[in-house]
Amino acid sequence: MQAKVLGLGNALVDILVRIPNDNILNEFNLLKGAMNLVDDQRSAEILEAVKGLNPQIVSGGSSANTICGLANLGINTGFIGMTGTDELGAKYAEDLKQNGVTPLLRTSATPTGSCISLISSDSERTMCTHLGAAVEMEASDIEETAFDGFTHLYAEGYLVQNPQLIEGALAAAKKKGLTVILDLASYNVVEENQEFMQRLLSRYVDVVFANEEEATAFTGKEDDEALNEIGELVDTVVLKQGRRGSIVKLGAEHAHVGIVGSSAIDTTGAGDLYAAGFIWAMINGLNATQCATAGAITSGNVIEVIGSKMDATRWTSIRQAIKDL
Repeated sequence: MQAKVLGLGNALVDILVRIPNDNILNEFNLLKGAMNLVDDQRSAEILEAVKGLNPQIVSGGSSANTICGLANLGINTGFIGMTGTDELGAKYAEDLKQNGVTPLLRTSATPTGSCISLISSDSERTMCTHLGAAVEMEASDIEETAFDGFTHLYAEGYLVQNPQLIEGALAAAKKKGLTVILDLASYNVVEENQEFMQRLLSRYVDVVFANEEEATAFTGKEDDEALNEIGELVDTVVLKQGRRGSIVKLGAEHAHVGIVGSSAIDTTGAGDLYAAGFIWAMINGLNATQCATAGAITSGNVIEVIGSKMDATRWTSIRQAIKDL
């Protein structure tokens, strides 16, 4: 059966705006360089203020970024999330399609969630996040038949904020025989839900992605010790170490791979696109070192652009580079 990967996560529209100065940050009392949670009204006010600055609107959210990456690498993919029945929701679905992903979106009367990224002239990124419809998805919105025809499920750890939703989805995917992949998402999410995360990994998960902070929050350990402890629960563990590269346990294999040389201008989506490269290589039967190298290639490319989306020319180059592995 040909591999087919289903993504599950918070559907957030990414709205990227380059601002000429920090006046708008002061106007809306936004903390520069931070993630500012805003309500629907404030989000609309900020959008109105920047509409003349040519905002770039693309599908976002951790899981969706990875799924779009996999689709651009030639993997058959679908994505489940919840959007509103508004213009942003329609643009979200259309962007998924343009990236080769089948949208399997649920809808709500609540406006589509969004993350407005205000990029200052010094490259500092100030995020204004309105979760909107994204967090309204419930376990009942995902029937068991949703997993039919898929071989892998990729879920983001942010969904633990709705434990019934994520556990129900992972359990159903496991029952259907899918390979279950979980990204731990954020160290604070892990810290607040450590016991629940432990249960998810031990019962349902086959592959785990974590960065250094998340791995330490989960195990209380670092580097290889953290990798090996998580590896007692799942078959495959990827521990991303930033500038140091990544360490991997893939079945009985272990590998340490550095980063690829790149001119970084924006780290948005680096971890998400690393996962896309690694999963592509894993699906194609490559070894631990090759999988980690594929991840390094995709993440090294995305940090050379603004946002988590790359153009067709760059994807052609990436596909050739990872095929050469």
